[in-house]
Amino acid sequence: MKHYTQEEIDTLEKLLQTAKNRVMYRKFLVVHLHMKGYTNLQIAEMIGLNKNTVGIYVNTYDTQGADGLIPKKSPGRPNKLTVEQEKKLYTTISENTPDDVGFSGMMNWTANLACHWVKREFGVQYHVNGMLEMFHRLKLSYTRPTYVLTKADPEKQEKFIEDFEEVKKTSKRRD
Repeated sequence: MKHYTQEEIDTLEKLLQTAKNRVMYRKFLVVHLHMKGYTNLQIAEMIGLNKNTVGIYVNTYDTQGADGLIPKKSPGRPNKLTVEQEKKLYTTISENTPDDVGFSGMMNWTANLACHWVKREFGVQYHVNGMLEMFHRLKLSYTRPTYVLTKADPEKQEKFIEDFEEVKKTSKRRD
């Protein structure tokens, strides 16, 4: 068994006190108990871990220090689109309406429309949820489009605006 200095033990005790979650606390506790002279089997029984897991934690600490016990962020699945393709998607969505790029009659981008556009342009299939995640990653805000009256009478709309302006003027006089 490796001999640990008092400084190493004190440092690990501080890490135990400041651990931000249960997993890290347990890892630090395993190493701390090992430093105090407990065997891997004793530690495994006390904490409810496999003795091999205890050994992994201790060996990781011995070779890499406390930083080795901190889990690394998983890189995740690689993106389906290249950086250039994502830039083109961003530019297309932020500078054009769907009608401009061949989706006739559509004035607002939706995740579903973006999926169709990506499939058509790059041959890559996306699910709507994946597209919403990409919107988030590309810093594109997403809101549901509001209902637009496509068959509204322009004359009636103009009349409404005039009447509304008149009401606003008369309400200011009352205040």
